[in-house]
Amino acid sequence: MKKLQFSKICKNFGAVVANDNISLSLGEGEILSLLGENGAGKTTLMNILFGHYISDKGFIEVEGKRLTPGSTKASLDAGIGMVHQHFTLAENLTVLENIILGTEPLSRLWSKKKLAYKKLEALSKRFGLLINPDAKVADLTVGEKQRVEIIKALYRDASILILDEPTAVLTPQETIQLFKVLKEMVNAGLSIMFISHKLNEILEISDRIVVLRHGKLVGEVATKKANKELLAEMMVGHKVTRPAYEKLEIGKAVVELNNVCLNASDGSLGLSNINLKIHEKEIIGLAGVSGNGQFGLASILQGLTHPSSGEFKLFGQSLIKYDPRYLTKSGVARIPEDRSKEGVIGEMALWENFLGEELRSKAKSGFIIDKKKAVNNAEKLIKEYDIRCEGAFASTRLLSGGNIQKLILARSLSNNPRFIIANKPARGLDEGAISFVQHQIINAKTKGAGVLLISEDLDEIFELSDRIAVIFDGKLQGPFDASSLTINQVGLMMSGEMKEGSFNEA
Repeated sequence: MKKLQFSKICKNFGAVVANDNISLSLGEGEILSLLGENGAGKTTLMNILFGHYISDKGFIEVEGKRLTPGSTKASLDAGIGMVHQHFTLAENLTVLENIILGTEPLSRLWSKKKLAYKKLEALSKRFGLLINPDAKVADLTVGEKQRVEIIKALYRDASILILDEPTAVLTPQETIQLFKVLKEMVNAGLSIMFISHKLNEILEISDRIVVLRHGKLVGEVATKKANKELLAEMMVGHKVTRPAYEKLEIGKAVVELNNVCLNASDGSLGLSNINLKIHEKEIIGLAGVSGNGQFGLASILQGLTHPSSGEFKLFGQSLIKYDPRYLTKSGVARIPEDRSKEGVIGEMALWENFLGEELRSKAKSGFIIDKKKAVNNAEKLIKEYDIRCEGAFASTRLLSGGNIQKLILARSLSNNPRFIIANKPARGLDEGAISFVQHQIINAKTKGAGVLLISEDLDEIFELSDRIAVIFDGKLQGPFDASSLTINQVGLMMSGEMKEGSFNEA
């Protein structure tokens, strides 16, 4: 039986065709994976499903009944629930309060608590989503917060669940637990649409896979007949190769942190006695669940924050001047965590963003910019890094996430830096863009750069890293030789279940 049916959905934004005659279905008790590059049309399709957009043509049916277009309430009433990649929970409220919020008028919301307790308890037992109803959301782990989001959808009697990048911030152990829950849910008759870039997980959890490219549905395959190579090629339209790992003879230390501490501030976690050395021609992967000190460590290494104690040595010299401009001039490059907010200024043209962090060095004198030279350099880098745009004068905000990342890579790596901070460089990118980003990082290592790769994607960490360190609660374990570790061991360290001393450090 078809639980959900999209029929000939079309949606244009001016000249941009976001969805082009898309028809697909989701069966009862099925897990359907939705794949596609950034800009392929996945988000637009989900926004139409939830009533945020109205399609130009076509319609959606839930259990054979047409869904009222442009109505979020109609979608919720039809039993559609969504768990977003970025949680939408009120941190200052309890689990129960978050779950019942919005289900009743405010005047009688809290009078329903007893009934809500019973329903929550029944849902928790039925699907193995154990959670303390009275716990404050701010005190929960990332995995527990995701459970709350799922229960919140089930509490509203959702029979169709849309999961957007559900494992992006989970440890391997939490991912295993999530997949157990999802299988229990489909056994109970629920239908799930699973949106992810992680091909290993899609192949593990789904029954069927559909692929979007440039707004069109270009392929559909039963999971048992699929493999990573096939899916990657369907996504981008050509064969995709990840870079081959090569161990090089390391050179001098480019960065050395000795007993570095950082006081907690503004809601960010502090750091405690961080010791880390990164050499020329090596990549150190830093694994950890988001919010365990990565922000503070990256801020120190970029010169944005001064440690409260300890020593930071850059290229053999103790750093005294904490100034991003000084570090950039010294040969430090950064690929920031939030490419849109920290990496570029969207309202500026590409050529202006290429100047970015080296404005002073690219000016003739003072702040006078040699515009002709800057534009020529931008056009050269656009071609070299295959940035899909309308030229150097195009507005940067019009670029896809993958092309913004290519702009940042071009700006950061074209000057042959000696040390690179790559903070989640492939997050949210499709297979083609991931392959490009990883090849550029490997090339930089081969040319002699030392790289700190900060990532929550353990596949990426293991594919690229020579050594792996794990950060938990502001403390660092490792680095360890990557070949001496398993993903399961790193996952246990990420959750704090495996402590220092269990392995020999490399």
